[in-house]
Amino acid sequence: MSVNKNNEKPGDGIRSMRSTTAFKVINYELYAKPNIVVMSIGAACFGLALGYIAYMRSKYESMGYYSAVDKDGKEIFEKRKSKWD
Repeated sequence: MSVNKNNEKPGDGIRSMRSTTAFKVINYELYAKPNIVVMSIGAACFGLALGYIAYMRSKYESMGYYSAVDKDGKEIFEKRKSKWD
């Protein structure tokens, strides 16, 4: 029969190891328990941001713009030009 001195439970992982307070503050996500509510809100916000970027990109493309790469390596949107203009 073994006795747990630190009340360690299976599945605690790194939380059951000894460490300094500074390490725990810097690496908070290793010690925090998962929270499904916060995770779902974060995933929804991330999905909305990706959806907005896709919407804006399709809006610019439908207006006749296309994405081009500048000399500096930045992506810019330029209006399509005809050779007749």
